Amino acid sequence: MIKDKFFIIDFDSTFTQVEALDELGEISLKDDENKEQILAEIKNLTNSAMDGRSSFTEGLTQRLILLKANKKHLNPLIATLKTKVSDSIRRNKDFFTAFADQILIVSSGFKEFITPIVTEYGIKEENIYANTFRYDENGNIIGFDQENVLCHDKGKIKLLENLALQGDVYVLGDGYTDYEIKEAGLANKFYAFTENVVRDAVVAKAEHIAPSFDEFLYQNKLPMAISYPKNRISVLLLENIHPEAVRLFKQEGYQVEIMNTALNEEQLCEKVKNVSILGIRSKTHVTQKVIESANKLMAVGAFCIGTNQIDLKACAKAGIAAFNAPYSNTRSVVELAIGEIIMLSRNIPTKSEKMHQGKWDKSAHNSFEVRGKKLGIVGYGNIGSQLSVLAEAMGMEVYYYDIVEKLQLGNAKKCTSLKQLLSIADIITLHVDGRASNKDFFGPAEFEAMKDGVIFLNLSRGHLVDIASLVKNIKSGKIIGAAVDVFPHEPANNAEEFVSELRGLANVILTPHIGGSTSEAQANIANFVPNRIMEYINTGNTYQSVNFPNIQLPELKNAHRLIHVHDNVPGVLANINNVLANHHVNILGQYLKTNENIGYVITDIDKAYDKNLIGDLRNIQNTIKFRVLY
Repeated sequence: MIKDKFFIIDFDSTFTQVEALDELGEISLKDDENKEQILAEIKNLTNSAMDGRSSFTEGLTQRLILLKANKKHLNPLIATLKTKVSDSIRRNKDFFTAFADQILIVSSGFKEFITPIVTEYGIKEENIYANTFRYDENGNIIGFDQENVLCHDKGKIKLLENLALQGDVYVLGDGYTDYEIKEAGLANKFYAFTENVVRDAVVAKAEHIAPSFDEFLYQNKLPMAISYPKNRISVLLLENIHPEAVRLFKQEGYQVEIMNTALNEEQLCEKVKNVSILGIRSKTHVTQKVIESANKLMAVGAFCIGTNQIDLKACAKAGIAAFNAPYSNTRSVVELAIGEIIMLSRNIPTKSEKMHQGKWDKSAHNSFEVRGKKLGIVGYGNIGSQLSVLAEAMGMEVYYYDIVEKLQLGNAKKCTSLKQLLSIADIITLHVDGRASNKDFFGPAEFEAMKDGVIFLNLSRGHLVDIASLVKNIKSGKIIGAAVDVFPHEPANNAEEFVSELRGLANVILTPHIGGSTSEAQANIANFVPNRIMEYINTGNTYQSVNFPNIQLPELKNAHRLIHVHDNVPGVLANINNVLANHHVNILGQYLKTNENIGYVITDIDKAYDKNLIGDLRNIQNTIKFRVLY
């Protein structure tokens, strides 16, 4: 145990997430018709005192008058406060037990509700310093013990002077009265605790910030319940990613920065420094150069289906796991395809444009039902197969082609070659991935193989189609309608002009890469990708990673988890186990999986081990990344 160190911890908005008197007001004023107005006044008085803008004693007196509280309200208050202990305090309960002799709760609140909360965490009752209530004969709270120094302005300073602690003193709190202890020279360090509330006046004066209790412990090299403070994990989200992703990352305790635009390589190389998690959509490219600039990057999230904008091999070689959302926007893309097939079959884009010009062109020329038409789906993955089902339900005859053997759904018929499909289909839609080898996948030869008078859709990747050939076949009339949602060159943001030879062509629907841009799809993606990334960071689980070996791990219980990423070469696992054996470490569980690039070894071990073990594991030849979880 560390000797001669004392930890002074505030209660309201530090040990607990809330101000206890505010919560007491919610209970005591429950049936008061002016409840909301009174609570707002109480909160204003609290904030004014905590920010150092008003007399604490006067504010406390006024708050108790406004509360109209009774002794009977205290038990419900205690029950509420027990559920609102700060998250980082709660998970470090073992620290409070281990350092009980050195922890002092110093609060301007009241012992009646503080003691039942903090003693459950092993804090000694004699180390709790707070005010006490005064009651009338009916149990109404009418004031406080005026003899207690903590009810007066600068009361915490007076208390610390009286205690005359012999040793280093560290203060953790959210209010100005906590900072005053350090200002008076009675503490070595003051940490502004910002997990629950950020008081700008306090933060501005604080030399140290603690966004969580984990951070306070980490900075002072004290034992923590987790291996790394979550507030030190920084997240950069680009391209206007859905707010749900922001909420999830912040809720986890990560530091999040949001940008609504894509970044080019040079910009991203600069911005990605010190970033732990990078979230992108389709326009930002994570290149080898970007990865070399990413000194702390642990994971990349593609908030979309495709991952061709990420150098997955380079990420793996750098020990960076990548995740995407392979299913989350499938339905949205399929519905857009169905809608566009119907619109193009009825020649709606051309007729609508004429109507806007004041031209009435009532005619059935080039206007057809989709029922009975042959739909050719190129790529029978998640999107292609679901489109197959909906199209068949509308009476279409479905054909598909895929280079991978896929089980057809419903009555869909597999074509043995792309050429066969092109010779049959009345409507052709592309749903293949964007790997580099698929560039110009659809060019002059493929257009030549199609029937005359077809409808053509590309809702997959822009570089798959030779645009000049597409334009030529639209102008010649071979293609009587087209819908394109993706382009070889797309604007980086909404302010940039879209330039394409496809502009202005008849019966052509152009959309700005919105196949998956529905509220439902974006919310699904924003939920799916962060959860995969957080599970990887918190547990090592790589399930559904697109570049790491996929491992689903059991829950970590009463152990430390060693995560080792290495080049996929022979002998690494043997070297890991030799190091563990040399340190006499008991292995509770071990998991290994490899792909063509890397090996991924997870070892769960007993908590007690020589800390030199960590350095030895990091120094194993061919190690890419190593970290410890607990």
